[in-house]
Amino acid sequence: MINEHPSPGYTLFGNNEKTYLIDNCGLVVNSWLSEYKPGNSKYLLEDGSLLQGLRVDGPFAQEGGAGGRFELWSWEGELQWSYEYVDDKQQAHHDIALLPNGNFLILAWEKYSETEAKQKGRIYDGEVWSEKIVELQILDNNQAAIVWEWKLWDHLIQDVDPSKENYGVIAEHPERIDINYLGALVSNPRSWVHLNSIDYHPTLDQIVVSSRLFNELWIIDHSTTTTEAASTAGGNTNKGGGLLYRFGNPEAYDRGHLRAQDFFGQHDVRWAPEGYPHAGKLMVFNNEFTDNQSRVEIWSPPVQNDGTYLLEEEGIYGPESPDWAFTEPGFYSKLMSGAQMLSNGNVLICEGMSGRFIELNPTKETLWEYINPVNRNGSPVSQGGSPQFNQVFRATKYDVNYPAFEGVELEGSVPVEINPWENDCYTTSETVDEEIVIKVVNNPISETLIIESNKNGKVEARLFNALGALLFAFEINQGTNYITLPELTRGIYILDISEKFKPRKGIRLIK
Repeated sequence: MINEHPSPGYTLFGNNEKTYLIDNCGLVVNSWLSEYKPGNSKYLLEDGSLLQGLRVDGPFAQEGGAGGRFELWSWEGELQWSYEYVDDKQQAHHDIALLPNGNFLILAWEKYSETEAKQKGRIYDGEVWSEKIVELQILDNNQAAIVWEWKLWDHLIQDVDPSKENYGVIAEHPERIDINYLGALVSNPRSWVHLNSIDYHPTLDQIVVSSRLFNELWIIDHSTTTTEAASTAGGNTNKGGGLLYRFGNPEAYDRGHLRAQDFFGQHDVRWAPEGYPHAGKLMVFNNEFTDNQSRVEIWSPPVQNDGTYLLEEEGIYGPESPDWAFTEPGFYSKLMSGAQMLSNGNVLICEGMSGRFIELNPTKETLWEYINPVNRNGSPVSQGGSPQFNQVFRATKYDVNYPAFEGVELEGSVPVEINPWENDCYTTSETVDEEIVIKVVNNPISETLIIESNKNGKVEARLFNALGALLFAFEINQGTNYITLPELTRGIYILDISEKFKPRKGIRLIK
């Protein structure tokens, strides 16, 4: 059975010091206010607390996605813990991955000098920004313990200078990262990797990360010790910290002649959770799939029973094509963005640069749409206004049965916007007075809108888009009306039949 409604739940997002949790009507059920800008991801924990990354000064502070600070807030809005992972050579950035043991994984840049890089076989001048993954355990008194670590610097290869470290044939070592590979998106050779997301698979005990500048995702074994993670042996797969799987750009391991590139500046790689549709598959927001066009993709990695991934001796990692993909005209975000598999099979997408969230059912029909109404300076617009610089790194939706919501008040009363209109987003009909009812028959709508009215005479109606712009005005007569609509894109629309013509007060329509 095809899902006809958005999944019941609550969506978490923010683009400045304030984080919001909203219901499907766009009403705020909780919010948290920090003193710091986001840096960048935020997650609601099962106990109802909010864990988020935040931006502070540091050696990489001007780089996109820079963070360095972590805060843990209670459901009631009390700051419980804070910790900074930043000094003159390293800085946390972008994303967090939660672990079942209560720890969490972070991404961090680390700086190496030109001399250190040249010894590793680097051919470019200047310092180098490498990457590492660190597992943090929260301690009392705003402290944290580093309990595990993986460094990209331990898994390099180069084919230029046999007198330097890491010399070898790149195509024969897909488990290693080429220190001299520069993808088309690289603007400065010092930052040649740029990880932007991280996720964890609890059954496999593996980590997946997205490298925007390699146009690849990488999977590594988390079951290693830190010592093993620096080597090529140990862990469940006995591969140490070498890459178990890489996908998106075979050219990055010198096998690109076998197939064209799949990913282009992608973000937010994650596994579909166990028990969900597409469980065990990977999902990504492929930002530059084609010129000015993004695409969300789900595919099946070739994982084997021992946790390793199938790779033919001279082949490339598969698969050849995704199992599910979504794009449409105008769907595009050059930066940021993400996609999330929901428990009922719907997919929540954050089109980051426009601050737009949409929820699709498995057949790719839009069931819910929301535009972040908060400008980057933290000021919400009036309802119906057009926000500027309202980019959102990522949005995450939590099911109504998520443990964080047990025993807490979840009834929203006002939207994020200021000067709100009356809003009943679940309405399918509107009572004009005690005896007059006007009802939309076909919702989702098509090129024709079918409306039934019991009013003796005519009723004026207006159609607005989700931002409050007037698109179409017409009259409704008594009986069944067949209204030919102007050409509409997929999305949410509001049919207003109130005397004051306030968009969003009337009937919510889906195209």
